[in-house]
Amino acid sequence: MIAIVDYNAGNLTSVKLALDYLGARSEITRDPARILAADRVIFPGVGSAGAAMQNIRTLGLADILRQVVQRGTPFLGICLGTQIIFETCEEDGGIQGLEILAGTVKRFHPPNPADKVPQIGWNCVTFIKPHPLFEGIENGSEFYFVHSYYPAPTDRACVLGETEYADVRFASVVARDNLVATQFHPEKSGRLGLQVLNNFVTWKTA
Repeated sequence: MIAIVDYNAGNLTSVKLALDYLGARSEITRDPARILAADRVIFPGVGSAGAAMQNIRTLGLADILRQVVQRGTPFLGICLGTQIIFETCEEDGGIQGLEILAGTVKRFHPPNPADKVPQIGWNCVTFIKPHPLFEGIENGSEFYFVHSYYPAPTDRACVLGETEYADVRFASVVARDNLVATQFHPEKSGRLGLQVLNNFVTWKTA
């Protein structure tokens, strides 16, 4: 079973529908026991990082999510679910994240007014290194983004893919061991996004 973590963030249903389409058994849950018992965990979301972290703490899920990663359970973060796995984020005056990966999350400050914030739409991902998540997907493929902030990992070794926007080349995919996270939305990225999700469903971690 795949647990889709419910922490009062949006877009959970879209992820569930995508997994249903793929024939993968999943459930949206905030039950710590169900999350810990899951074969895989997806941590999606849209919205404010400050509100998300408040909800995670209120629901008692911060340590649960860290345990999931520490246990070696395959873990996928999506968009906001990618940003709050880092140590800090500049949103909402600066917040503390889950501190699963070292680094911060920064806001775009475009020098060109034509580069709107948030970035909304399709953009390319350049793969830095191979990974099972991108099996069967060409380098430079486009995925769907909606975000005003971007990950800036401390350790370059965790960067799996990069994207350019507003004169910034940022980490759009990060990975470490059983954890992988995308700044883009695979559930909104058509055929290639479904391939990413299917690759996660079948990913055999070491």
